[in-house]
Amino acid sequence: MAKGITRERIVAAALDLLNDKGMDALTVRALASRLGVGAPALYWHVRNKQELLDEMSTFVMRRVTGALSEIAPGAGWRDDVAAYGRVLRSEYLRHRDGARIFSGTRFSDPDVVKAKERWLERLTGAGFSLAEADDTLDLVTAFVVGFVIEEQERGQSGGGDPDRYSLAERDAWLGEGAELVKAAGHLRDDGDQRFERQLGVVLDGLAARLP
Repeated sequence: MAKGITRERIVAAALDLLNDKGMDALTVRALASRLGVGAPALYWHVRNKQELLDEMSTFVMRRVTGALSEIAPGAGWRDDVAAYGRVLRSEYLRHRDGARIFSGTRFSDPDVVKAKERWLERLTGAGFSLAEADDTLDLVTAFVVGFVIEEQERGQSGGGDPDRYSLAERDAWLGEGAELVKAAGHLRDDGDQRFERQLGVVLDGLAARLP
C-alpha cells in the first residue's frame, strides 16, 4: 500500500480530475497517475470505478447534510424539501458532471444514510405515509439530478459552440408548421428561475397526495 494514500486523498484527487477532464476521463488509472502511484495502490482503498463513485457521492452528500443542518426549519414540509432540492443542486454544480457521479451510487457512510431519518419524521408528521415520504425524497432527488445533468451538459456543449442553441437557426431549421414549438423555445429560461418553477410543480404534485 502506497504511503500517505488515504480514501480522503483519493476522493479529493478524483473530484479535481472530474473538474479538469469530466466524467468520461475519470478512471482508476488516470487517478493513480494524478496521485503519482501505480493503479494497484488504489485498489487497497477502492476496488473499481463504481466504488470510487460511491465514495465521491458520499463526500458530496456529507456536504449536503452539513449545509442543511445550518438552515433553520421552514414553516412546513414544503419549505424544508425545497431547501433540500436547492442545496443538492448547489453541491452538484460545484463540480463538472457533478450530478452524473450521483446516479446509481451507494453511500459508504452510515451517518449519511441516517440523516434521512429526520426527513422521514418531518414528512410523516406532516401527513405523508412512510412510503409517500420516501417517494417524496426520491422524486425531488431524481428531479434535481436530471435537471443538473441537463443544465451542465447544455453549458458544456454550448460553451464550445456559441451557435449550438441559436433560436434563430432553430426556427429556420424547423420551417413552417411548428409555430407553438418555436414559440415555446423562445419562452425557455435556464438557471435558477427555471429550477424554482419546475421544483414548484414537483412539490405541488406531492402536496396533492396529502389527505
